[in-house]
Amino acid sequence: MTEVPPDDAGARTADQYEWQAVMAAADGLRLYLDSLDVSGRLVSADGCRVLCERHEDWVTLRGEDAELVSAKHWGLSFGAYTTLNSLADDGGVGHLFGRWLVMQEKAICRLVTTAGLGDGQPKHLGILAETLRDRRLAGRELIAPGEFDELLTAFGKALLKHCDGLTDRWEADASGLGETVPTAEHRQQMARFLSMFRYQASPTKEVVTFAAPNMYAQPVLNRLGSTVAAESVWQAVVSLFRARMRAGGPTEAGGLPAVLVAPVGAAAPSVVEREKELTSRIVTLGDIDMAIRTAIAHPAGFARLPRMVRTSRLAIKMQVGGCSDNAVERAEQLRLDYQDLWRDRTASDPQARVDQMRLRRALLRISDVATSKVKAPTTSWGAELWRELEAQLEQQAATLPHEVDVDLALGGLCDLSNECKVWFSESFDIDAEVAHRRGERGAGL
Repeated sequence: MTEVPPDDAGARTADQYEWQAVMAAADGLRLYLDSLDVSGRLVSADGCRVLCERHEDWVTLRGEDAELVSAKHWGLSFGAYTTLNSLADDGGVGHLFGRWLVMQEKAICRLVTTAGLGDGQPKHLGILAETLRDRRLAGRELIAPGEFDELLTAFGKALLKHCDGLTDRWEADASGLGETVPTAEHRQQMARFLSMFRYQASPTKEVVTFAAPNMYAQPVLNRLGSTVAAESVWQAVVSLFRARMRAGGPTEAGGLPAVLVAPVGAAAPSVVEREKELTSRIVTLGDIDMAIRTAIAHPAGFARLPRMVRTSRLAIKMQVGGCSDNAVERAEQLRLDYQDLWRDRTASDPQARVDQMRLRRALLRISDVATSKVKAPTTSWGAELWRELEAQLEQQAATLPHEVDVDLALGGLCDLSNECKVWFSESFDIDAEVAHRRGERGAGL
């Protein structure tokens, strides 16, 4: 199990799907916010919905208007789309163009991505899209003959490589070269596409994991005049999109089989009837409204709370000692970071176990000194001990192993506390308290 695998595709794929669900939920909340009046009443919900994993990663719909959204999370290591080929392939713009053609050029399109537009042609294409969108909205001609020829021709060549079936739609040039190249008519078509295309730079999963409630749910709560924690509402809404991204939403017929489908003489299904077949993939504003109002009424039912944080030995000890919730959360994270460090080291370095035991002895000595300074017979002193431990480590930072900074050393003290080697109050029956709290949690589910 300690061998390094050749790839980590499973975890990356799961991260990608989660990030896409988060960004789709952000779109759903924006549709919802735009449909609220100034007093927080839902007044224009008809026809607003998000269709997940159909044509593109999702489609936002309002009445007859549709926006195809391609979402690409590449992380910080990817950097930017440095060529038009990369933008068309990795960025999914080639696929977007193909879907746009299928939609008879009626849908607008958006690329939601963590990657930037590199200097050169990708950045110039982004600027051109903004220019053409402004012209379209002003009712002006998009491009004059010969205008933007070089950039549009290069973009067309990238699309021919990465848009499936485009060579069949675009007839070959009459030059006799036997090669399909972008013509003046094709450049006009690409200009129409770019006038309906928008690039959206978005935060990475590492950012949205922590910032999404305040970024996306809090504006809605402000409009509704609610003081409920944004985390609860956010979790209620994003859970809808996680399910719909897997076509896991509820349907009117549940799991009942389809019967008497298309009998003799039946008419072709209407658009409304066809959309009913996609209900497991659709999030409506009514769905979002119900999720939000349920979360407001019962916030504890949706809050994303680490199940074991308040029942670990470390957390209980710190709470009894009077430490703040923020200190407890930080302590738990530092403990995990400390464990990760030594797990990696001991898997590959025979000397690591000796170094770890030497550090443990030093940390216990620091704990002993710090406790003697702050321990009080009649008041809680856990918070003071927490601050004193960090101060002691700051003073002795130069003596710590080179791979262990002050935070990791503090995580080591937290790990010792979880092993009942360090206390933040007078000792007590910690196992009985753990059992009691877990029993209370189970009774409340």
